[in-house]
Parts: sequence; structure tokens; C-alpha cells
Amino acid sequence: MKRLSTAIVGVWLCSGFFSSGVVQAAEKYPVKPITCIVAVEAGGDGDVLVRPIMERVSKMLGQPIVIVNKPGAGSSIGYRELHGAKPDGYTLGWGSATIITNKLQGVSPLDYHDFTQLGAYATFFPIVIGSTKSQVQFKTIQEAIKYAKANPGKLNMSTAGVGQSWWVAAMSFLGGTGIKVNTIPQPGAGALVVAQVAGGHAELGVAAMGSAKSMVESGQVKFLATLGEGRAPAPYDKIPTVRELGYDVSWESTNFLMGPPKMPKEIVTILVNAIEKAAKDPEYIKFATARNTRWEYIPPGNVIPAFDKRRKAVREIMSKAGILKEAK
Repeated sequence: MKRLSTAIVGVWLCSGFFSSGVVQAAEKYPVKPITCIVAVEAGGDGDVLVRPIMERVSKMLGQPIVIVNKPGAGSSIGYRELHGAKPDGYTLGWGSATIITNKLQGVSPLDYHDFTQLGAYATFFPIVIGSTKSQVQFKTIQEAIKYAKANPGKLNMSTAGVGQSWWVAAMSFLGGTGIKVNTIPQPGAGALVVAQVAGGHAELGVAAMGSAKSMVESGQVKFLATLGEGRAPAPYDKIPTVRELGYDVSWESTNFLMGPPKMPKEIVTILVNAIEKAAKDPEYIKFATARNTRWEYIPPGNVIPAFDKRRKAVREIMSKAGILKEAK
């Protein structure tokens, strides 16, 4: 009986110690380095923006955060690896609008619903540019829309490749304004579009602000409008969005952080608080704005509703274009 009592006490003590250890481990998270999977190449826009966020989070958590770039297949390779990681808080990942377009194009069965959202921190936005060398030129986006409506099919518009994010932006612009132009898809998403417009081969183009900025500053192309939800930062804040002119047009690529599904709430809370603080650091806001993004912090609970709205618009655009192949 005495031996049995001793055994029970021993089991109770071990059980108590183990439970205490689990609690302490959770309270101490993180206790080892964290990996952040970035599904674009090193030096890409998304990579450049997420690194300073992770540096700040690393300092707050007291552990190194190692960036691992996993580009390819529209970022779906990196997304897939993140989705399959252990939900223990030691593998995080970057995301962008490709997580919406991938599933709708049949590239991947995963989208933003399949991950633990940790918050968004900056948004890349497309702009409409006009040529300063073509025979027909425009001073404002209103002039361009008016001309295109009066002369359907006479203007050329350079766009990103079919199905890519900025191609979606261009289709949103055309559909929302009701104009008809000849679209000229390019194999890239930025530089080639700008080159086409700068050379006068297309009167209009849709490209990222970052891709067009140097040509805008040199006067080789004209910045006509923003296709995002808000205006560009100064000195371009006087240029309107197409939406504010009364057209239902909007497309952006928000950069956000996420984790594998079913992460523990306690760990999620720690990460979300650190990411929010990092994103709201004045120095980071300055850094992001200087890299042609619109800074904004979106808490995890607002990410999915915002993306659901964008997904609905993209689904309609891809359906009309005959490229909707939604993965199941």
C-alpha cells in the first residue's frame, strides 16, 4: 500500500511538473529561431518589405527570424510549404494577392482561408500611365476615358500577362469604366509595360507605381490615375483614384503575414501583437512609403473580409476572360 501511495505521488508530481513545463514553454514562446517563408525571390518587392518587419519582430521576441525564399509557380510553392508546416509558431509566411489569383486560375487549391492570419502591413497599388510620345496623348484620366468611349477600340493599353495581378487591375479598370481598348499583355508585370508606353507603342498602360516611377519623374510617361483604394503618397497625392471619379474600380496587392492552419491562440496573440507594433513603427512606415507602397495596418480579423471582396471581383473578371479554373 505504501509502495502504491508512493507511486501515485510520483506520478502526480511528474504530471504536475510536465504540465508546469508545458505552461512555461507556452509562456516563454519563442524558445528557438523562427523561419519565415517568403514566396518570392530575394530582392523582390515583397521580400524587401517583409524583412524589416521580421527584424523588428525578432528583436521583440528575442529570437532570430530566418527568411527563406521559396519563389515559383506564382508563389504557390511557398504557400504550399507553409500550409504543411507544424502550427507551433516556428514557421511563418508572407502572402500577397497571388493567394487569391492562384486558386481561381487552378494553380493551387489553397487560398487565404486555409491559413492563420497574422495581419497585413503594406499595399502595392497599380496606376494608369499615359504615353507622352504617342499620337494621342492625355493630360488626365478623365480625358482618356472620354476619348476611349468616343473611339472604342482605337487605343492600345499595355498590361501584365493574362491572369497576373496587374492584369486583373487593368480588367477592373476596363470593366468598371466601360471602355473598350486593344490590350497588349506583356510577359512581365512592370518594366515591359512601362517601356511599351514610354516608347509610344501603347497610349495607356497599367503598372506598379514602383515600375513606373522613374519614367514618370523623367516625363517619359504620365501618371494619370491610381487603381487602388487610396491615392498614392506625396508628391503624387493630387492624382485621383479611378474609384473617386465614380467608377467601381479597385485592385491592390496587400502584403500580409500568416501561419499554418490551427495555430494555438496564445502563440497567435504573441505574434500578432509583435507584428502590429513592428508595422506601426514610424521608421517602418517611412521605409514602406519610400518604396512606392501605401502603408496600412490591417488586423487579422479584417484580412479575410477584405480579401473576400477582392476575390469576388477577380472571379468575375477571370470568368469573363475565360480563364477561371478554380482549384478544388
